[in-house]
Amino acid sequence: MRAIELTLRKISTKLNKAQAAVSGHKILFLLISGLWLIPQFASAQRPTKPPVEKVLVTPDTLTPPSRTLPLADTLAARQDTLINLDSAKIMPTSDIQTDILYFAEDSIITDFTENKVYLYKNAWFEYGEMKLEADRIVIDWKNSELYATGVTDSLGTVTGNPFFTDQGTSYEIRKEMRYNFKSQKAIIKDVVTEQQDGVLRGETIKKTEDGSIYLDHGYYTTCKLTKPHWHISSSKIKSIPGKQVVSGPFNLYFNGIPTPLGLPFGLIPDTPEEKASGVIFPSYGKEQTRGIFLRDLGYYFAINDYIHARITGDIFSKGGWGLKSQAIYTKRYRYSGGFNVDFQKFVSPETELNPVDYNTFRIQWNHTPITRGTGKFSASVNAGSTSYFNNVVSQNNFSNNVTADLNSNISYSKQFAGTPFSLSANFRHSQSVQTGEVRLDLPTIAVNMNRQSPFKNVKFEPLKTLNIAWNFNMQNTISNRLQQQLGVNNPELGSGPRTIPFNLENFGLLLQNANNGAKNSIPLSSNFTLFNYFTGTASVNYNELWYLQRINYYYNPTEERVDRIIEDGFNRVGFYTSSFAMNTNFYGFYNFKPSSKIQTIRHHIAPTFGFNFTPDFSDPSYGYYQEVQVDESGRIQRFSRHQGFVYGGAPPGESRALSIGIRNVLEAKILNAKDSTSENATKKIPLLESFNVNTAYNFAADSFKLSPFQISARTSFFDRKLSVNLTSNIDPYAVQTIPGENGTETFRRINQFAWKNGQGIGTIRNASLNMNASINPRSGQSPGEVRDELTQDFIQRGGVVDEFAQNEINRIVSDPSQYIDWDIPWNLTVGYNLAYSRQINNNKNITQTMNLSGDVSISEKWKINFNTGYDFQTAELTQTMIGIARDLHCWQMNVNWVPFGKFTSYNIDIRVKSSILQDLKVSRRRTFFDL
Repeated sequence: MRAIELTLRKISTKLNKAQAAVSGHKILFLLISGLWLIPQFASAQRPTKPPVEKVLVTPDTLTPPSRTLPLADTLAARQDTLINLDSAKIMPTSDIQTDILYFAEDSIITDFTENKVYLYKNAWFEYGEMKLEADRIVIDWKNSELYATGVTDSLGTVTGNPFFTDQGTSYEIRKEMRYNFKSQKAIIKDVVTEQQDGVLRGETIKKTEDGSIYLDHGYYTTCKLTKPHWHISSSKIKSIPGKQVVSGPFNLYFNGIPTPLGLPFGLIPDTPEEKASGVIFPSYGKEQTRGIFLRDLGYYFAINDYIHARITGDIFSKGGWGLKSQAIYTKRYRYSGGFNVDFQKFVSPETELNPVDYNTFRIQWNHTPITRGTGKFSASVNAGSTSYFNNVVSQNNFSNNVTADLNSNISYSKQFAGTPFSLSANFRHSQSVQTGEVRLDLPTIAVNMNRQSPFKNVKFEPLKTLNIAWNFNMQNTISNRLQQQLGVNNPELGSGPRTIPFNLENFGLLLQNANNGAKNSIPLSSNFTLFNYFTGTASVNYNELWYLQRINYYYNPTEERVDRIIEDGFNRVGFYTSSFAMNTNFYGFYNFKPSSKIQTIRHHIAPTFGFNFTPDFSDPSYGYYQEVQVDESGRIQRFSRHQGFVYGGAPPGESRALSIGIRNVLEAKILNAKDSTSENATKKIPLLESFNVNTAYNFAADSFKLSPFQISARTSFFDRKLSVNLTSNIDPYAVQTIPGENGTETFRRINQFAWKNGQGIGTIRNASLNMNASINPRSGQSPGEVRDELTQDFIQRGGVVDEFAQNEINRIVSDPSQYIDWDIPWNLTVGYNLAYSRQINNNKNITQTMNLSGDVSISEKWKINFNTGYDFQTAELTQTMIGIARDLHCWQMNVNWVPFGKFTSYNIDIRVKSSILQDLKVSRRRTFFDL
């Protein structure tokens, strides 16, 4: 108990002391609070002055307002004296923007005193888009530099040379490299780098931050070999990525041998094709007639992503010049096209014995829309002066120089949605280079209604399949060929047709002789089945022509001829034809023994019988023809009142004709020796792809009721490598020979069949035979397959196959030197054409030609190609071209020679294969102007 009492007393004493300490702290706190509050209460009792009201002053509108903004609050906000120190938000600053990774296969040594890291054997260092590989890399952290080099072994062989990649560009380094990964600049010794299709090499290269490189004593080439076949050497070269490679004075080297060829500076584009603009360097040479020339000097304008253009010029030292403008445009999913203009002028000096003087031009425009919506506009224009192809020679495309016609068409079509109607308008142009005749259709308008079936819900088949359509055409034609017909047309024209110049001076006369009119056509037809095995087709076609003129004929007794006068006024011509046709199919099979190679022969016969009826619209009661006296004897002849009009007139003569046609196809099924599987054990081969015979018999004709027999046949042999086509026209009527004076004979066709007069089944009036074969030891490509392959490749690259592109593809196919298959040792294409005609007077005309083209490989890199022909009637060779092609790895050499003819010439081209250096060539040309 004593112990417990002492303990309680100690605890009580400690509690009293603690309470006294707390009371002391309270008193201290109250004293401090009182000392702070008393001055505050005192200041609160001071009298306050009322705020001074600010005087408002009307602003002066003649002076500019003040740019000083008034303070929103006159009491300045107190700033927080406590600074927010969040150590988690404090980022240290550094020049290194991303992670640095490095690796070495052998060893990594760190020198802390020098602050360097040494990497050995298959080492690499990565920083962002930059990567450096070498057998020895030194990382200098203090200077932010890299040093890389190969390692030399005891035999003096260097291995592990640096390989550097930065911003998509690779550098193969032969010696050493220093790179600052802070500034992204580098100094490289003996380096090779690839720029688009080319290779750059220099003794010393300085690389800048933007990727540009400066080469000291460097060269440029497109040959990827270690020792290139050729290169351009210059003491200073600069490469700007995405733009161009620029050099100072340079020389062209072949196999390390310098040539005298070079220029004071070089500019090679290194820009994506769709953005490349720059100078187009000319080709140069000399001609005997026109002297020294520069051709195709100009500039290429990559205006934007939609339009590109080029302007080039030609100049000749003896007084000639030319100007060309070419442009292409495209808008994705909408349209694309091109526009070309070529003007050439040349005047020979007065001292020339055979002077040449011409101004000639050519215009081309093509516009191809992408099908979208219901409207479509397209254009294909090819026009120029008639002398263009006779003076401006295409060295690689001889077909241009023998072009007989120029044709153009600008069209617009519109399909009216929800209706069967459509509208089209065409502006056509045709021009004969040989005759100078020009024809313009301005315009041709067509409105069409698609076939409609008004009784399609009727069960009766002839009515159910009955359909009707409507077509309306309107045409206005202007031509510079004025025809003199039946006497007086225009007194100043003379007695026969002639072609007048198509120019502004004759524009009034051209309009006066314009030919125009309109045509309505309503076809009505129905298809149905007859007797389960026959298909019948009945049709009626009504046509109505509208003209603003017609011809009145009269006999001129003074001149003893029939003259005509034009009567103005609306004039219509209505006529119709009706027909009924029936056809069916027969199949015949002949089966051989199972062990025979030929398993089955199938014969398909498709006969067609038809009957058509047309009234005699030449009867004067219709008013479409006029009976006129033609001579003193009073002989009467009928003339059409719409002869020579744009749509002609009504057909003369009644027709009640029965037409007969038979089509035959003969095929065989044989065993496939190359494949004995069940699916391909047999294959079909054509024995006779078609054999057709057609004729007609007109019951309404008063004579010669049976029409000539039309016979045609087509087949192929040797897996379709040889194709044969045959056509013939046989006249079934006899020819009577009438003896005349002086031993002459007159021949007359009589209304008697030939077989009744001992003249066989008839006389062959016309016949033709065409044979074409393509032969090579392998399954090489025929010209048609080459054309298809080039077309598909062009489309896959985003091109649009317009007329210009098609012409270029045809040029490559027709010129073997432009497309050479080096894998085929030889290739031969043979064509044989035979045409025969025989007149009633037994005059015969036979034309027989053979065309040969192909190529032969002399060795792995040499090929000879040729294109020639032979005319059996004239016993002369046709236009011939002989070429030699040599594959020079990074170069292609072509030698083309035209040994005779109007376009006798030769040219030698040694051309770089790279697409960006197509103009870099060594050429020697000589054309027919030199001969």
